[in-house]
This record gives sequence, C-alpha cells and structure tokens, in this order.
Amino acid sequence: MNNNNNEDSPPTQPMTGSRPLPPDPATPVPAGAEEPATAAALASAAATAPAAAPGTTSTPPAGSLERIESTLERLAAGFVLHQRSERRWRNFFRACWFGLALAIAWGLFARVGGSVATSSPHTALIELRGEIAADTEASAELLLGALKQAFQDPGAVAVVIRINSPGGSPVQSGILNDEIRRLKAKHGKKVYAVVDEICASGAYYVAVAADRIYVDKASLVGSIGVLMDGFGFTGAMDKLGIERRLITAGENKAMLDPFSPLSDKQRAYVKSMIEQIHRQFIDVVKAGRGARLKDSPELFSGLVWNGEEAVRLGLADGLGNLDHVAREVVKAEEIVDYTPHENVAERLAKRFGAAMGQGVVRALRELAPMR
Repeated sequence: MNNNNNEDSPPTQPMTGSRPLPPDPATPVPAGAEEPATAAALASAAATAPAAAPGTTSTPPAGSLERIESTLERLAAGFVLHQRSERRWRNFFRACWFGLALAIAWGLFARVGGSVATSSPHTALIELRGEIAADTEASAELLLGALKQAFQDPGAVAVVIRINSPGGSPVQSGILNDEIRRLKAKHGKKVYAVVDEICASGAYYVAVAADRIYVDKASLVGSIGVLMDGFGFTGAMDKLGIERRLITAGENKAMLDPFSPLSDKQRAYVKSMIEQIHRQFIDVVKAGRGARLKDSPELFSGLVWNGEEAVRLGLADGLGNLDHVAREVVKAEEIVDYTPHENVAERLAKRFGAAMGQGVVRALRELAPMR
C-alpha cells in the first residue's frame, strides 16, 4: 500500500463548501500574486481611512488654482465692461435731457419767424393782426424787419399785408405807413392790403400805404378819426368824502388826471391836439387813395362801413381774399409768410394775464350786489 502522506507533496487544503480557506501565513506567496492583493488593500484602506480633522487645510492641485484665477479674471473683465456700458448710457441720457431742455428753452423764449424765403417767384405775406401798439405782434419794431426781408427777397413778386386789426397807436401806424412807402419806392415792388374781418382806425392808416386794398363784402373798414378816452372819479370822491392831494409844478401837469376835474381850457387844448392828429390822418388817407375817394361828408367822421360800401366810397378797390390776390393780381400763387410770431412763453404769459383779469372781473361782479 502506498502511503498518501508523502512528505514531498503539499498538504491538502480542506474545503468548506465552494469557498477556499485563507492561505496559511507560513506558506510563501508567489511574486506575481502580491500586487493585486496590495492594490485591493490600498483601496480598502483609502475607503475606510478617517476624514481629515477639522481646521486642517489641504493644498489644491495646480490646475485648480489656474481655473479659479481664470474665472476671477473673466468676472473682473465682465464687471469692468458693465460699468463702462452703464456709464456710456448714463452720459447718453444726460445729453438727451440736456438737448431737450435746450429745445424747450428755445421754443419758449426764441421768437419764431415766418417761412424761409425762397428765390422762386412768390407772393410775400405780412400779417398785421390785433392791436397796433409797441408791445404787441402788430408793433412797428417787429413788422419792419419782416417788411424789409420781404422787399429784399428777389423772389418776392409783390408784398401782401393781410390785416385784421381795430387799430391802435397813431405813432406805430405812422411808422409802418412811412416805411412801406419808402420800401416801395426803393425796390419798385407793388404792395397790396387784404382785409379779413376789420381794418379800422390805425389799421386803415397802414392800409392806405398799399397800392390797392381788397376786402370781403362783410369786412369792417374805416373809422378815420382820433379819440382820447379816460375816466373821472371826482363826483364819486365828493360823495365818499375823499380828498385828492396832488401837488404839481405847472398848472397843466395833472391834466387828464382821473381824480382831478378837467377845466374848460384843458379840454379845449386836448380837443385841438387830437384834431391836429385827425388832420394828419386825413392827409395820409388822401395821399394814399387820391382821386379814388368819393366826396362824402361822412367819410372822415369816424364811421365804419362794410366792405361793399367801402368799395363804393373809394376806401377799398375791390373784393378778394389772399389767395385771389396772389393768383389773379400778383400772378404768383405760392405764398411765403415773413411774419414774426410770438414765442410760447409770451403767449402763455398773455393767457395767464387774461385769465387773471377775468378772475378779477368775476370777483368784482360777485361782490357788487353786497351792501
């Protein structure tokens, strides 16, 4: 019988099911077999290693630092670009608001002129509207510049003065009349007056400087006269027991004072003065209209006539509006307006003043019934 317990053969490993028993520590391990075991042991050790103690720091790899620095640089560059863009938009909006403020200021305080003159043949238009006085749109100071520009424009075939005015200052009217006649003689251009609603008193004083006057059949024309008006409160002061204390040097210095009586001598002096101005007015009308005026005792009495009657009396030459005169008389249908106009601030101030005046009148009317 052979003995199975041979000393040269390795000992038989006992098996427990299909799972091998752990190797004997005394048994030598082959050289190639210890690396997988070591790798597995390191992985197991890393998985079961305790976490780093709180408060301790670890140095990140060099690649992570570069990524952080790159990210910070991009953030800083984006912030700088945002600040520049915001500053540019802020400056842009400031410039827009400044330009808007300048435009509003120009619109409020700059006086607006008429249409731009053109070299093509056209009819030059000057508007004379409202009261003729030194501080109105119908003042000689404003209209003279427009008249000169219209006469000097080589494209202006003729000048048309469109009038809608009840009159006003004889001084302002006289200045306009004289300047129109001077410009006509200098430039050799015709001047036509076209009446809308009314052309009375000082407005007619200006109109007679034109070569021809055209009216509507219902226009009001005339009022060739002079007046000086005012109020006197001497009777009311006597009833109320009010004494007027006025000291003057010169016996006529207080003439026309509403709180002082008007003597017969002063009345006669004022009457002679306005009659002299009336005579000047009549002479200007006769010089302008000449033989076209009909002989009528009422012609220079201060009466006003409608347009149809004004043509019959020779105060006007015919019926027609602005378009008719430009098309049929001047033969230049294009109309260029040279009239200067008030700025917005002036118009608002006038409207505010008118509203204040209406409020005062309304308040006085409400107080009137009270005793």
